[in-house]
Amino acid sequence: MTNNTKQLIQSKPFSTVMILAFCTLITACTTNPATGDRQFTALLPASSEASIGAQEHKKIEAEFGKFMTGPIANYVSQVGQKVAKNTEREDVTYRFYVIDTPMVNAFALPGGYIYVTRGLLTLANNEAEMAAVIGHEIAHVTARHAAERMSQGTLIGIGAAAIGIATGSSAAGQAANLGSNLYLSSYSRSQEREADNLGIRYLARAGYDPNAMTIFLESLGRNSDLDAKEAGRSGSGFNYFSTHPMTAERVQTTKAVSAEYPQSTKVNRITYLNKINGMTYGDSASEGFVRGNQFFHPEIGFTFSVPKGSDIKNGKTKVTATHPNGTAIIFDAVNDSSNMSVYDLLTQKILKNEATNAEKITVNGLNAATASLPGTVNGKRVNMRVVLIEWERNRYFRFQMAIPTNVNNAFVNELKKTTYSFRHLSASEKNAIKPKTLRVLVAPAGATISSMAAKMDVEKNKTERFLVLNGLNSNDKIIAGQPYKIVVD
Repeated sequence: MTNNTKQLIQSKPFSTVMILAFCTLITACTTNPATGDRQFTALLPASSEASIGAQEHKKIEAEFGKFMTGPIANYVSQVGQKVAKNTEREDVTYRFYVIDTPMVNAFALPGGYIYVTRGLLTLANNEAEMAAVIGHEIAHVTARHAAERMSQGTLIGIGAAAIGIATGSSAAGQAANLGSNLYLSSYSRSQEREADNLGIRYLARAGYDPNAMTIFLESLGRNSDLDAKEAGRSGSGFNYFSTHPMTAERVQTTKAVSAEYPQSTKVNRITYLNKINGMTYGDSASEGFVRGNQFFHPEIGFTFSVPKGSDIKNGKTKVTATHPNGTAIIFDAVNDSSNMSVYDLLTQKILKNEATNAEKITVNGLNAATASLPGTVNGKRVNMRVVLIEWERNRYFRFQMAIPTNVNNAFVNELKKTTYSFRHLSASEKNAIKPKTLRVLVAPAGATISSMAAKMDVEKNKTERFLVLNGLNSNDKIIAGQPYKIVVD
């Protein structure tokens, strides 16, 4: 901000400044062809959306890695283009990508970049449901929600800065700007409803059953509830982000909107299930995966185990394990090119010479070091144990263990076993250990929900997972000769 601008703002009452600013900017309002509404999108004009999307697309690829290719990716793109032909914006070139992650999600970038995850594809039960999700994300683009949020949020930021100057309070300005940042973090409830409504419009125009949106949202909610149950989280109900409408609300609204369109029975269930048959379920080989109390990473080539009874979660950058006795383990990678010994790297650079009982060890032929130090987790004292293992030049793996002070010696020995369980996978193990797979099984005569669920290779809640995976209720009947999804090892 220039000195002249500061003087102008300071010389006028706050209300006058805001009115002048608004009158100047309001001329940038445009009528959206999809919604028919007037929008303020001055700070992200339609002509700039493609370049912004291209820039952000590179960041998405950097975050998630290479996108899936082959038949499944081609299929998603074909269906996406079919839906996109029925939109109001001919100025957008749509591109569709499948992200290789078990997360159930979909999102869009300005300029027509649409993303769905592998996890979402495993949850959908027919082509119409997948098309509904794609239509919803396309709707965010056609309705120019990102441009609207960006422009409105920045206008709020301008107002916050003026408030700070007018009151002489930097804290007021910072607080208001924090609010605008949160405001920009996701779509509003009204925008999300609008995307649902437009998505149903595009779904119907493409000839699909318009009720597929509602049906998929119901599956989405049930899947979220089951995930929460298995993770031990309280509460239920799914929403994409905290400001989005709850699924129950969206289900009710989309059901009413769908009834306004010509009804169709086109869902292409068999085609869809054939396309996703054999797709990886859950974590992939490139991410590593959990089996019981063991973690395997065939692509990098290592494995380790944790004490039995631990709940293991595989994240993007780390693996976490929590035990009922309160012990927590974090496993992650450390890259360092300082050429220090593994012992010096741990004690001097990582632990800043604060550790006690540091020692050099060998873990299955790999140079390593370990040290302990006192710590606090959630206000409670714990004993911290850190182990650093040299995997290859400049690359290390680390265990960080937070151990409650009341844990007995027998369990401490189990944690030592965790350290010494870390090892290379043999070539035969790499070939033999595979991720779980989604298989489509034709139900035999006499099949029941119980008999089909028994074929599921999941560690818990087999019946519930089978029902959610197939969009079934407990009182539904299995139809002989019809295909159903199961998970196999």
